[in-house]
Amino acid sequence: IGDSSVLTCPFKENITLLTWKISPKVGGPCTLSYRADTNMTHNNCSNNINWKFRPGLAAALEIQQVRIAQEGNYICEVVTTDGNFHTTYHLTVLAPPRLSLYCDKDRSPVCEAAVGKPPAQVSWVPESNSTAEEKWHHNGTVTVLSRFTARSTRVTNMITCMVSHPAGNWSQSIVC
Repeated sequence: IGDSSVLTCPFKENITLLTWKISPKVGGPCTLSYRADTNMTHNNCSNNINWKFRPGLAAALEIQQVRIAQEGNYICEVVTTDGNFHTTYHLTVLAPPRLSLYCDKDRSPVCEAAVGKPPAQVSWVPESNSTAEEKWHHNGTVTVLSRFTARSTRVTNMITCMVSHPAGNWSQSIVC
């Protein structure tokens, strides 16, 4: 989320027509096309989806400040004098969770990995018998909540919550 993504088609000589067909999970489809004979482009996609031209390379598609709604299929179709060529991408957007660690009213540590995509994995040091609760949100993100439950009565004062996610790993410590 928020980063730019560049999708490229295989570079081909003698391009007649290049078209990106975009089918996001949310919202309607859109297309970008380029006709070499007229040097004309067409774009009915959102403002953050556009061509990225680089000298000597085929035109690529750039999505600036990627949003979850832009997940989906991106198909590049190239028409050349040698034939038609297709490249398909399935764009998956990662949303890093926001980590918060606090003490509940019973003075037990609570770790929250909020609005991540996919759901984060939460673990504790020292180890805990806790189970994580997941709350799914309408935009595809998930909040994971875990309450620390000691496995033994000999627990140190400092408790650390560790969050693992494809977008990164984080940890915080607390004394309740």
